[in-house]
Amino acid sequence: MFDPELLSTLDGKDKEAFLSSISQLIRQIDTAHEEFKNLKDVFTQIIEFVPNAFWVLESDGELFLLNSEAQRLEGLFEKIDISKESDEIDFENNYYLIQTNKKLDKLIVSATNITDEKRKERLASMGQIAAHLAHEIRNPVGSVALLASTLLKRVDIRSKPLVYEIKKSIWRVERIVKATLLFSKGLSLNLSSFNLSTLEEELNLAISYYTFSKEIDFRFSLPSKDICADADLLSIVFQNFLFNSIDAIEEFDDIEEGVVEFFYEEDRSYHLFKIYDNGNPIENKDMLFEPFKTTKTKGNGLGLALSTQIVDVHNGSIEVLEEEKKGFLIKISKKL
Repeated sequence: MFDPELLSTLDGKDKEAFLSSISQLIRQIDTAHEEFKNLKDVFTQIIEFVPNAFWVLESDGELFLLNSEAQRLEGLFEKIDISKESDEIDFENNYYLIQTNKKLDKLIVSATNITDEKRKERLASMGQIAAHLAHEIRNPVGSVALLASTLLKRVDIRSKPLVYEIKKSIWRVERIVKATLLFSKGLSLNLSSFNLSTLEEELNLAISYYTFSKEIDFRFSLPSKDICADADLLSIVFQNFLFNSIDAIEEFDDIEEGVVEFFYEEDRSYHLFKIYDNGNPIENKDMLFEPFKTTKTKGNGLGLALSTQIVDVHNGSIEVLEEEKKGFLIKISKKL
């Protein structure tokens, strides 16, 4: 506001110039306010594009601005200590990297989801430990296997079933060791042409070593067809899925007899393997292929995770099927 008495002392020409200057100043203030509003809108749109949660605070701690991700994580902000420049917070089964930065009279707080990075670090550590244990276990298991084979030749016929059970248990331990080492060291393909009928023979042999109590009807339909892939790795994949089906049937109280179907189809680009069973429904799809996690009473959570790696190096994919029957579709590329 200006003093009216000052205005009265001015002559007409000076008064007109003064009022013109005041009007121009008001227009400039309005323009600056509009530009500030536009700049704030642009900044708001920018922070909406980034996946991080952003909070902008006034110097007195009052909230000045936030994006939609910050609104979604409303409870997270209550756990943030804004006095720390950097921090990590566990919130709703996710890990967030919290960073604060002061600009002019504003405090900017950002939260970045680092759950995947933490998961990779954890898996790397678990993989190293598992690989070390697998190496330590391999030698004594080999010795026990050799002793069991020797014992089988010497015991009387009444004791042979017990030795067979020992050999089956050793075989299972050896599979776990092999799977652990493959998972921790990484995979490389050894491509060759092989017939699917030989694969069926291997799967029947593997089933004979696997322990289960219910009657299960295994319905294999693999044609006498040559395909190009890594036969050993694919055998591991199909064994894992068959054993997964057996365990699902064993743990499903609603049935006394199980059915496992395994058959082959193809299209222009892929070999298609489908596995169905009438066992326990899938409880948690997100956990299915997560390493070292399992909802089963048997298993170490590596089977399907390793299978995913093997299928990936074959340029394929694994899909859960639940339209008519519960099962999986395993796609293996024809172009390797």
